[in-house]
Amino acid sequence: MEKVILVDDFDNEIGTMEKIEAHRKSRLHRAVSVFIINTKGKWLLQRRSFKKYHSSGLWSNACCTHPQPGETSLSAANRRLMEEMGIQAKLTEIFEFKYKDVLDNELTEHELDHVFIGISDDKPVINTDEVEEWKYISYKRLIAEIDKYPDHYTVWFRRIVERVQKYVEKKSNNF
Repeated sequence: MEKVILVDDFDNEIGTMEKIEAHRKSRLHRAVSVFIINTKGKWLLQRRSFKKYHSSGLWSNACCTHPQPGETSLSAANRRLMEEMGIQAKLTEIFEFKYKDVLDNELTEHELDHVFIGISDDKPVINTDEVEEWKYISYKRLIAEIDKYPDHYTVWFRRIVERVQKYVEKKSNNF
């Protein structure tokens, strides 16, 4: 039984709860989202497996997870990048944000999400229990696809894609 870390509005731990129960009860918990960009400036996206308990078959950032009790957000980000995409990258936390959205299967995402970014030209070796397919895509093309087909993308990804791009543009000399 996988547990998530429950937090208050300031990211202070206040307990743990079984993951599905936290999503059913809409309890605020800690999460991690990882963005990978290659040296050509293209974004690595994954299409979530159709086996996922929510948002299945939707396109999203390289990977997401919930830190396990006693695990740091950075450790969780690195672990999940390897588990889902089979790659490693030096990750930097760029911001955190809180959101609440109703999902499918009578679940609600209510997360304080720590967002990380890294650079990699590696070809993913996907875990097919987690990832249906993957692609590298330019930001311009990505935004055009989101505008045309917003329901093909996860709610959290759509909320932060522009904010991540602003960070990339600001730091473009480092990429």
